[in-house]
Amino acid sequence: MTPSKTFKQKLAHIIFDYNTVPAKMFDLFLIAAIIVSVIVVMLDSVPGIHAAYGGFLYGLEWFFTVIFTVEYGMRLYVASNRPRYVTSFFGIIDLISILPTYFSIFFPGTQYLLVIRFFRVLRIFRLLKLVKFVKEGEYVRNAMVASSRKILFFLFFVLVTVSIIGALLYLIEGEEHGFHSIPEGVYWAIVTITTVGYGDILPQTVPGRALAAMLMIIGYSVIAVPTGIVSAEMASMNQQLHTDLSRIGTCCKTIDHDDDARFCKECGKPLG
Repeated sequence: MTPSKTFKQKLAHIIFDYNTVPAKMFDLFLIAAIIVSVIVVMLDSVPGIHAAYGGFLYGLEWFFTVIFTVEYGMRLYVASNRPRYVTSFFGIIDLISILPTYFSIFFPGTQYLLVIRFFRVLRIFRLLKLVKFVKEGEYVRNAMVASSRKILFFLFFVLVTVSIIGALLYLIEGEEHGFHSIPEGVYWAIVTITTVGYGDILPQTVPGRALAAMLMIIGYSVIAVPTGIVSAEMASMNQQLHTDLSRIGTCCKTIDHDDDARFCKECGKPLG
C-alpha cells in the first residue's frame, strides 16, 4: 500500500465518516463555517452594514468560498465513486453553495444566493446520530408521493376556480376599482382563497364583495383538503406497517409469509 493511498484513505475517513474524533471535529468546523458564512451574507444585505463594512464582508464571503471550494475538491479527490457523489443530494448542494460567489463577478448580487449553504447544515443529523429522523422524513415523503395524484388534481381544481373568479372580479369591479386586468383578478383570488388577505386590492361593489365572501369560505376547505389527503395516506401507510409487523413469527424473524398464512413457515407457531 503506497503512502499516497494511505493518506487518501485517512482523508476520506475524516471527510465522509463520523465515528472518530477527527471526523467529528471536521464536521463541527464545517457546520460552524457554514453558519457564519450565511450570517455574513445576511448582514451584507443590510444597507447600513453594507455601507460601513461592505468591503470586509465581501472579503469574508470570498474567504469562506475558497474554504468550501477546497473542501469540495477534497471530497472529489477521496470519493470512491465520484459520479455518485457529484449527483447525490449533498454533492449538488456542495457545488451550488460555492457557485454564487464566482457568478457575482459577472452578475453582481447573485452572491446573496449563498444562503443555500444552510442546506449543508443537514449533515448535523449524521454528526448527532439522528439518522432515525431521516427515516421519519422518508415516511412523510412516501406519503406525499402516494397522494401526489390527488393533490395535483386538487391544485388543478383550485387553479380553475381562481381563474374563473378572477375573471369575474375583473368584469364586476373594473379598472376604476383597481382590477386593471384578469391576471390581477386572479392574483386577488389566490390571495383571498388562501386566506392571506394582503388588502392591496379590494372589491368595492356589492356583487364583488359577495363573491369575495364566497371565496373566503371556500378558502377554509382549500386549507383542509390537502392536509386530509396526506393524513389519510399516512394513516394508511401506518396501518400497513403495523399489519406487516404483526405477521412476524413469535420465535423467529421471518416476515415473508403469505397473505393468507396463519402459522409461521419457519417454526409453525401462530402468527400474531
